[in-house]
Amino acid sequence: MQFHLKNVIFLRNKCAFVMRKSMSPRSDETINGVSRRVAVLTCHFPSVVMASEQEAALAAVPSDSPTIFDKIINRDIPANVVYEDEKVLAFRDIAPQAPTHILIIPKARDGLTGLSKAEERHCDILGRLLYAAKLIAKQEGLEDGFRIVINDGAAGCQSVYHLHVHLLGGRQMKWPPG
Repeated sequence: MQFHLKNVIFLRNKCAFVMRKSMSPRSDETINGVSRRVAVLTCHFPSVVMASEQEAALAAVPSDSPTIFDKIINRDIPANVVYEDEKVLAFRDIAPQAPTHILIIPKARDGLTGLSKAEERHCDILGRLLYAAKLIAKQEGLEDGFRIVINDGAAGCQSVYHLHVHLLGGRQMKWPPG
């Protein structure tokens, strides 16, 4: 299904997509030939038109400004939340790469923009993210297995500089990845 510009609405520096009733919120359909994730990122980086995850990662710049994930944590942007505790929030990816694709993020960024920026003081939250992944995998019925991915930096295809863990499952994974 293709979207046209009339399907993108800008409201107070936020971007929302008007979807037809027949469109699944977990689908991998495109908007004007661009993945939904890249389209959302483009809304938050309007001066950059991105055509791929790789281009989005190369265009992303670490900063202290609120990320799209900060906006989700603050409920400024809607998300399909599947898990939340006092330190972690998890929600379904808008452009899933597997039948189950969930992003798990720390609620407080605390300088942890990527795994390469981790310091000893981050050990608790890093462990908490992985434990949350285990709980969510069980909740999602992924008894046969799942994959955890953390992209780091432009070469690692990180497009949002707020540490996040991808939980992928529901299909046979392949090796090598990438």
